Amino acid sequence: MKTYSVQTTIDTSPQTIWKILTNAAAYPEWEPNVERIEGQIAKGEKIKVFTKFSPDRAFPATVTSFVPNEQMVWTGGMPLGLFKGMRTFELVPDGDGGTEFSMKEVFSGLLLPLIGRTIPDLTENFQQFAEGLKERAEACE
Repeated sequence: MKTYSVQTTIDTSPQTIWKILTNAAAYPEWEPNVERIEGQIAKGEKIKVFTKFSPDRAFPATVTSFVPNEQMVWTGGMPLGLFKGMRTFELVPDGDGGTEFSMKEVFSGLLLPLIGRTIPDLTENFQQFAEGLKERAEACE
């Protein structure tokens, strides 16, 4: 497995953050690595993520878990589990009016040794995602 993750405290409610995370059309306004997201971010829906790193290539995913204001999972990959990516977003109230936000992506599957070499280090991208989300969410308050 290959895993990337980020965690930060955001000084606002899970509800505010959830509205931002589920608004596909607005991602380019705050997420510096996303060109656009096509589709609706909702349980069972298929979305396509286009990044600035590769704007002509879609990264398709299905929203496989969707618990409003708490957790969401985007799953993509190849048939038969040959290669799979699962991105999990979690929101946990911190008791002081803020929220612990975490995002983790796990890549797995039989073809990971081959495909994994082509996946760039996403550490900085994850940091930028969390910083953009934090800035956007805290500005909404």
